[in-house]
Amino acid sequence: MMILGEVSIGPMMHPTRLTPDEQYSHVSIFSLLAAPMLIGCPIEQLDDFTLNLLSNDEVIAINQDPLGKAGRLVLEEDDVQVWLKPLEDGSFAVGLFNIAGYGKTPESYFRWGDEPQKVFTLHFDKIGLKGRYLMRDVWRQKDVAEYTGSFQANIPYHGVILLKFTPIK
Repeated sequence: MMILGEVSIGPMMHPTRLTPDEQYSHVSIFSLLAAPMLIGCPIEQLDDFTLNLLSNDEVIAINQDPLGKAGRLVLEEDDVQVWLKPLEDGSFAVGLFNIAGYGKTPESYFRWGDEPQKVFTLHFDKIGLKGRYLMRDVWRQKDVAEYTGSFQANIPYHGVILLKFTPIK
């Protein structure tokens, strides 16, 4: 169950303790895994941010892709996990998650508020992709650019960059 919006463990509702970047990561991994998107917050109390998280049609399309394949972890490098999901139309959903060493040190469990973004270069051959791709930022619903071989991204702390790679012939 996704822990977005107003949540509770017991009778008292409170806002999720996840940061906005962590909430993007939360919904992204559910989409990449083709997991049922169950929410535990009252629908009538959705704020604009949570409603936008749950109603992005491009993110939902990744989750509900007719091919039905779940994404998988294909690379973990420099505190970034890369998840890859093949889609029915021959494109790929790619999630770049800044895990920031989570679970490796005691301080990795906390947010101090000044955590830097991760600058990460993804080399396509490291995740089994070759050729030229049109990349689309799924959360922002806009095309980024055409890339061959690699590209560089700034990934927020505990955040994600969720992309759709469409092959260019």
